[in-house]
Amino acid sequence: MALQSRHLLGLEGVSAEDITLILDTARSFREVLDRPIKKVPPLQGKTIVNLFFESSTRTRISFELAERRLSADVVNFAASGSSVSKGETLKDTARNIEAMRIDMVVIRHASSGAPHFLSRVVKANVINAGDGQHEHPTQALLDMMTLREKYGALKGLRVCIVGDILHSRVARSNIYGLKTMGAEVSVCGPATLIPRHMEELGVRVYHRLEDIIPRVDVLNVLRIQLERQKSGLFPSLREYHRYFGVTKERVEKAPQPITIMHPGPINRDVELSADLADGEHSVILEQVTNGVAIRMAILYLLGTAQSSERS
Repeated sequence: MALQSRHLLGLEGVSAEDITLILDTARSFREVLDRPIKKVPPLQGKTIVNLFFESSTRTRISFELAERRLSADVVNFAASGSSVSKGETLKDTARNIEAMRIDMVVIRHASSGAPHFLSRVVKANVINAGDGQHEHPTQALLDMMTLREKYGALKGLRVCIVGDILHSRVARSNIYGLKTMGAEVSVCGPATLIPRHMEELGVRVYHRLEDIIPRVDVLNVLRIQLERQKSGLFPSLREYHRYFGVTKERVEKAPQPITIMHPGPINRDVELSADLADGEHSVILEQVTNGVAIRMAILYLLGTAQSSERS
């Protein structure tokens, strides 16, 4: 089987069949990660460029691990110290790199839509590793994989995304993916951090944690973007934690068990208490491990489909 698109630019409009294929393939690669020898040969001879125009630790390392474990040749590109700092455009950067005969590009960029633009100017497969405030599809897929492993299915699962929805590409991809797979999705946060017309995406909006916690199975807690705190979107971090901090005390008052997720990095004791992040409710480390498996699955599905087209 193959994906319906030769790129992964986002989860908006991606079918349930494609998401299921990615999750099933990732499950197979998750088993590979538990072997003593974790390297397999499907992408041997392929060259993949990681184009990261924004700083990243987890996503960049996760992609690089996935690429190397599939036996691909990997080139890492950072905007600092490159021709970009001298004024070179994204289009020229991409075309120059492609002239070196690369097969796939993984891109993270501060501008929403950069991966879509790139997919129109290069022949290589393009994978979105996060673009502006738009989407972060591989993060949502690893979140869905983690939940499917725990609950067996996504259909009917009640998930609430908590925090800075306004600036979050993770929230958007999760909403698109989870809704497609039949989950019930809600969001919770200060009114200043939730976009207008959010309900048009088919989600419910809450402004009090106490109202949503008794109604959900999962809380996916987003990082408060401290770099935006000076915008005056909420009074202080202390005030935010008081009203929207997900704490063990709040979670343990719920009549049902609740799973805690976080895309990282965590601002401990701001959006999520340290004891809860490290406790029995948390699947945060499982998310990290599943991230490598998901990225292996996407690289494999796109890379092997590309080989079939050329043969």
